[in-house]
Amino acid sequence: MSEVKEKVQGEEELLQLLAQVRQAQVEFSTYSQERVDEIFKAAALAANAARIELAEMAVEETGMGVFEDKVLKNHYAAEYIYNRYKNEKTCGVIERDEAGGYTRIAESIGVAAAVIPTTNPTSTAIFKCLICLKTRNGLIMSPHPRAKKCTIAAAKIVLQAAVKAGAPKGIIGWIETPSVALSALLMKESDIILATGGPQMVRAAYSSGKPAIGVGAGNTPALIDSSADIRLAVSSIVHSKTFDNGVICASEQAVIALKEIYAEVKAEMKAQGCHFLSRAEAEKLRTLMFGEGHLNAAVVGQKATRIAELCGIQVRDETKILVVEVSSTGQDEPFSQEKLSPVLAMYKAADFADGVEKADALVRGGGFGHTAAIYIDEKKADGRLSAFCERMKTCRILVNTPAAQGGIGDLYNFRLTPSLTLGCGSWGGNSVCENVGISELINVKTVAERRENMLWFRAPEKVYFKRGCLSTALKELGSEYYGCKRAFVVTDEYLFKSGMCKKVTDELDGLGISHTEFFEVKPDPTLKTAREGAERMRLFEPDVIIAVGGGSPMDAAKIMWVLYEHPEVRFEDLALRFMDIRKRVFGFPKMGKKSIFVAVPTTAGTGSEVTPFAVITDEKTGAKYPLADYELMPTVAICDAELMSDIPPKLTAYAGFDALSHAMEGVASLLASDFTNGFAYEAISLLIAYLPRAFWKGKEDPLAREKVANAATMAGMAFANAFLGVCHSMAHKLGARWHLPHGMANSLLLVEVMRFNAEPVPEKMGTFPQYAYPDCLSRYAKVARYIGCEGNTEEKLLEELIAKIVELQRVLEIPRTIKDALGEGVSEEAFLASVDEMSRDAFDDQCTGANPRYPLVAEIKEMYLRAYYGEEYKYKEEK
Repeated sequence: MSEVKEKVQGEEELLQLLAQVRQAQVEFSTYSQERVDEIFKAAALAANAARIELAEMAVEETGMGVFEDKVLKNHYAAEYIYNRYKNEKTCGVIERDEAGGYTRIAESIGVAAAVIPTTNPTSTAIFKCLICLKTRNGLIMSPHPRAKKCTIAAAKIVLQAAVKAGAPKGIIGWIETPSVALSALLMKESDIILATGGPQMVRAAYSSGKPAIGVGAGNTPALIDSSADIRLAVSSIVHSKTFDNGVICASEQAVIALKEIYAEVKAEMKAQGCHFLSRAEAEKLRTLMFGEGHLNAAVVGQKATRIAELCGIQVRDETKILVVEVSSTGQDEPFSQEKLSPVLAMYKAADFADGVEKADALVRGGGFGHTAAIYIDEKKADGRLSAFCERMKTCRILVNTPAAQGGIGDLYNFRLTPSLTLGCGSWGGNSVCENVGISELINVKTVAERRENMLWFRAPEKVYFKRGCLSTALKELGSEYYGCKRAFVVTDEYLFKSGMCKKVTDELDGLGISHTEFFEVKPDPTLKTAREGAERMRLFEPDVIIAVGGGSPMDAAKIMWVLYEHPEVRFEDLALRFMDIRKRVFGFPKMGKKSIFVAVPTTAGTGSEVTPFAVITDEKTGAKYPLADYELMPTVAICDAELMSDIPPKLTAYAGFDALSHAMEGVASLLASDFTNGFAYEAISLLIAYLPRAFWKGKEDPLAREKVANAATMAGMAFANAFLGVCHSMAHKLGARWHLPHGMANSLLLVEVMRFNAEPVPEKMGTFPQYAYPDCLSRYAKVARYIGCEGNTEEKLLEELIAKIVELQRVLEIPRTIKDALGEGVSEEAFLASVDEMSRDAFDDQCTGANPRYPLVAEIKEMYLRAYYGEEYKYKEEK
């Protein structure tokens, strides 16, 4: 590859240089990490070896700064930058998570344009060369016209060492005769800009149309609190402000001392070589530095004695800093701005709050986003330190640290990234708020492979079953394991007066557990009822809550439990929708600190005794809210079929069909797993076989009762972990709007939903990594085979399964269509007028998210209409 031309005089030469560097960068972008690291090390060593000669050149050419300090800056730019990044990965794969299927790959950006300031002409050049070499980027520098020789010399030294170590020959270039026009062209044609310099130059970089990493102006205030070590504070400020004659942008521009220590601070500053100007002297300095409305370049980077000489002020030869005592901030006081020289403004603060106010004004007046410093006893005055940090709108807040050396990082705090380009964030109009490093110079490609989420199977701590298990299970409440003393029993009026609840309370009496009963729960329990129960709990202070009954008492009791343990929780938060229960915005509070929860079902259907769900109704709007969180999971479930022997036939049918829909939706769900399928398949099989017997024979067939009870609890365990689907979403809205039993509503919709889900090529499939492709038809076919259906295709097996469900509806005397269920009391027009609203609400129901086929609102409406008309719908479609 040809050598880069050393002299670029105009646009044509610059474009040629860009082409050559770009060509070199394309080659460099293929280098391995090992080769890049060898080049990076060789370049750093060469820069470090040349630190003295480059410092001499910088001082001679610019007339700014202190030779010895520039040596230190060059040394820092080579050594500290190398050591910070020597082990960092910048090539190829930089991160790999095999389990998560997550890979991050680093790529170079291309050619960077670097604008180099006159204040740090060699150290900044070294810094930018090194971070570009580490990240496999090409670099073209535009030096400041007053520092071009030393900047180019630094670039040549780094380039020669890099090429000798194996880098492409043209990987670093520079503009030999810099100008504003060429700098603008360079920024326009490059891939990224590293802009360090004055505000106008940085603004030009950001307006170039290319990604720019620029820095804002510094105007660092140093607040000295009354708790501070004054000698440490003054020594640090003097050390910082005299470093390279104050040209580092992070160095202090103003000192703010509290009134009570002001005299002591002033005396210490005088003792350490600071000269406090009289009013007349201050006016002379003001005229010299700002007489033409901007900072006079003649004072930038000069010694304090030289600045004093220029404005005709007599100071001692050992004077280090010129201090002007001022009171105002803002444009009317030029000494409150950045001065880039060993000149300080000093303010007296009435108290700490006033000091913070002044520091904030200084930051906002000229150093927004850059750096602020405070000297304080971090332990004794931690409240003040926090207040200062909260108030300062700066990206660096330095505590008891010289700002110039501390701000550039890794000298006084080893976690602060070493850098000679300090971002100021959005406050300073910058794209970065960190100390700029290699991360800003690489593009990271993220490779995200498909991975399945971790699933779980959760159930109550204990689940008791078999007829007659109530007594044995309740005895455990009084055992040493649970040690319950006070029980709050939640039930409904029928179970309370019929004596069913007494079976529980008699056991509690025998155990010596005091108890009280809340029996005001009605079907579709309301939030008002739950709040009333929670208030009664608060007065009684139970350590065990026992819900006795069907879904309504259990749902109400769960909400009471939450409100009892966490009265501060808002119901609106509990009801907040989520896509993934693990990532919900609202995190349910931890339950069980005041009381455990025991569920005793007396119907076989809801499965609420083993689920983390509850449905509650807003009595003001009539809306039903399904709540879900594993904190709502009961502690103990007691499923004693003897408590279900007297269930009337209709309740048996509706509750049983509710359980069947739980199991069917659990099979279809996006979150279905081998664990949930085992419970769901067996529950479906038991319900198909035994639900008709339980319906027709009741307590005369105790085996059928027990099998149906087991099936309902098993179905509950399945959907507690796999969740439900759109059938329940639609049933919630249909039941609430037209006051239909929940199990009936599910039965009226289940077949239509199954046909909808079984579509091999749906409009939209559900979004979940476990669900690879639409396979709900196959899932239903497996269920069909499990319960003994025959068919040589999956479509035939689905029809056989649906036929069994339809036959079960007939045997249980459940209406076949919504129209039949509503009867003559609800006109066709009235129902049709409700369908649009029900469809939208069902779409928004919590259960919809786990459906294997993602339903559009129009598709939900279509299912409602099919379920309303049944076979009649075909003829309506034809018409």
